[in-house]
Amino acid sequence: MGLDDRDALQVLRGAFAAPDANDSTDGFVARLFSRWFGTDPSARDLFPADLSGIRTAFTQALSWVYGELVAQRAQEPISFIAQLGRDHRKYGVTQHHYDTMGRVLYTALRDELAEDWTPAVEDAARESLNLIIGVMGGAADAEEGPAWWDGSVVEHLRVSRDLAVVRIQLDHPLPYYPGQYVKVEVPQCPRSWRYLSPAMPADETGAIEFHVRGVPGGLVSTAIVNETRPGDRWRLSSPHGGLHVDRDAGDVLMVAGSTGLAPLRAIIMDLTRWGVNPRVHLFFGGRYPCELYDLPTLWQIAAHNPWLSVTPVSEYARDPSWAADYPDVTPPRGLHVRQTGQLPDVVTRYGNWSDRQILVCGGPEMTRATAAALITKGAPAQCIQHDPLSE
Repeated sequence: MGLDDRDALQVLRGAFAAPDANDSTDGFVARLFSRWFGTDPSARDLFPADLSGIRTAFTQALSWVYGELVAQRAQEPISFIAQLGRDHRKYGVTQHHYDTMGRVLYTALRDELAEDWTPAVEDAARESLNLIIGVMGGAADAEEGPAWWDGSVVEHLRVSRDLAVVRIQLDHPLPYYPGQYVKVEVPQCPRSWRYLSPAMPADETGAIEFHVRGVPGGLVSTAIVNETRPGDRWRLSSPHGGLHVDRDAGDVLMVAGSTGLAPLRAIIMDLTRWGVNPRVHLFFGGRYPCELYDLPTLWQIAAHNPWLSVTPVSEYARDPSWAADYPDVTPPRGLHVRQTGQLPDVVTRYGNWSDRQILVCGGPEMTRATAAALITKGAPAQCIQHDPLSE
């Protein structure tokens, strides 16, 4: 039965959904990658030294794809797999690598499942792997656009202790929609890619801007904040994501935690192209008042666009002593009075926002907490947009 056999597909999914599937030493996926690199040494050069993030993403992706196949929902996983194939061109993945991974994955699944490897599971494995490998390789071959975009850092602004604004001049313009995100590779961390959202709409000259907060233990984000210099060469992937505002679907609530402001800022800037827009209320939050780094820009936009309202929010009422070392971000008078407290609490204090399009951007913990608070207050879950969250 192959792809029609839900029971067999569920057995295959179990290899990726098991609690120890991504164990750093001897889990199934760790053994899979070791076997692949032993079979095809050239594949090892495609990845960073630390494979933990790669293994986690691989485990989550395959578990989800097989879960969708079990549910007999093929359209979305095929689109997802095709996008992975197009995007993986930036790593230098070739059809040879797809072929060797397909063979190794088949053998690894057979060995892992042992007595559960029945003729029905074997058929489902062959058909599903042919689908996954075939769609990824075919989508990569069919894509005519660039595999990546290179550019030079032209400005690096340290706007707070662990926050930086980085402006890049790309060699060729990168087409993307406001609200989308890209993967970025920096010279300090070769082959380690990090998702970043452009903080401005696509520019025909190739100018692009990113807002980055250093994450404790985050190799790439820390390097960007602390070590990036003008002249550094960055590499960007093709865009992902569907965060957007429908100008015909009513008023909008935006909630941005720290550098989660970036994609919402790009959408707001794009909306300024029209004279008439839905009302947009933006809550912009940070730990301290000094970390509301882009308030002057938001004030300027709001001053010329009456459809935009901005409420600054800080967890603490006063700045720490180190704030004096960084630019003063106090805007001129005109923005809403700054509120103090946790962002989800402040947002829901104003109401349930059930009549709004709702966009939430920031760290996973803040995004989950804000979405949960809004839903508890009565906002429909289907009206809340946010980018995929890491576990």
